[in-house]
Amino acid sequence: MVDPTSDHHEDIDEADAPNCEVCGAAIANEVTHRVITWIEDDSVQTAHFCDDECRQQWDGA
Repeated sequence: MVDPTSDHHEDIDEADAPNCEVCGAAIANEVTHRVITWIEDDSVQTAHFCDDECRQQWDGA
């Protein structure tokens, strides 16, 4: 898995790329990539999205 703090849109192999939480697409080398992080049960959780539309579909925000 790719470090969630790295530049995901630069030279990421599709096999190593995170998948969009909504549509399941691999997010490799996309400048539209969005990430949300939060703390749950004392650990960091992340959700990746291929664009703002998928991000909004996830929780309506």
